[in-house]
Order: sequence, then C-alpha cells, then structure tokens
Amino acid sequence: MPFNRRGFLQALEVFLYCALVGLIFWKGNDIFGEVKSYFGPVLVLLLFSTSVLVCAAIVLYKPYKLFIADKKKEALDTVISTAIWLFVFLLAFFGAMIIF
Repeated sequence: MPFNRRGFLQALEVFLYCALVGLIFWKGNDIFGEVKSYFGPVLVLLLFSTSVLVCAAIVLYKPYKLFIADKKKEALDTVISTAIWLFVFLLAFFGAMIIF
C-alpha cells in the first residue's frame, strides 16, 4: 500500500489529542486540585466519552465522505493507513517510555 498522507495526518491528530488528554490526566490534581466528591469520576467518564467521539470524528469523517462519494477503495485505504500509523506512534511512544 503506498504512503497515505491523509492517514498519517489523521493518526498524528489523534496522537496529539491523546497527548493533550494525557497531560490533563497527569497534571489534573495540579490544575483542578484534588476532587473528593462524586463529580470527579463522572467528569473522567464524560472526558473519556467525549474523547471517543472526537477520535472517531478525526479518523472516520473523511473516509465516510469518500465512501459516500463512491471512492470505497480510497476510504478503506485511509482507515487502514490511519490504523497502521497509530500503531507506529504507539510503538514509538512505548520506545520513548523505555528510553526515558
């Protein structure tokens, strides 16, 4: 499969979004203070649900438009390319965790 620039960019967008959400999780107590009520777990679940929606929109919006425009092969290539690039980013991040 040739290099799919759109798949790479979509995977990069998801990676950067996840990095931002990870930063919020990592520094949450410093930013918001310690939450000692019911609202903390609810906010985490709402953030998770919103993150799923945002990631799905990033990954699937353009392939959906291509599929509707009867460019099924290009749509499938984009989804597969995005998945492959996300896996590459995952491996690179694991590698960075081990090194640092």
